[in-house]
Amino acid sequence: MAEVVLFHHVLGQTDGFLAFAAELRADGHTVHTPDLFDGATFESIDEGVAFAKNAGFGAIAERGVRSVEGLPNELVYAGFSMGVMAAQQLAQLRPGARGALLFEACIPTSEWGSWPANVPVQIHGMDSDEFFAGDGDIDAARALIEEASATARAELFIYPGDGHLFADSSSSSYDSEAAALLTQRALDFLRSIG
Repeated sequence: MAEVVLFHHVLGQTDGFLAFAAELRADGHTVHTPDLFDGATFESIDEGVAFAKNAGFGAIAERGVRSVEGLPNELVYAGFSMGVMAAQQLAQLRPGARGALLFEACIPTSEWGSWPANVPVQIHGMDSDEFFAGDGDIDAARALIEEASATARAELFIYPGDGHLFADSSSSSYDSEAAALLTQRALDFLRSIG
């Protein structure tokens, strides 16, 4: 089975985020869930963004990078929304990455060079999500998939809807049907490399 580092979104380690991690564990995977907010959780994206801006998005991503010190290199890096910053950076820069799961966000690979050869990736987002589709992440995702597919399994799944954090069962944007599909696809991905 795979060993995964799963980074939370801007609402913090919500009950829904922790439930998703528990589903991965129930499938036999080892899942680390670093808390980048030191226990803080938020009811709205605006509150979480204000907290993250105050702390500094770069500083939060750096916490994520430091959180894997002492763990083996052979990890799958996963993140929801804001957590994609650390997950994608580690997948691109830390030697030995086994794969990446990027949920509801994607950053141009040029931010950290290029996508590493032979590192599989799966990206998920909604087609009308103001952050994923509206902020250009969907274009970065398409480019990453094209780049990665030359040497590895690379999949982009677009779901109908406008919910951000749609896979978090404690979020007001939760979409049970899309979340179930995302979870099944992520589990299939992990099984294929575990």
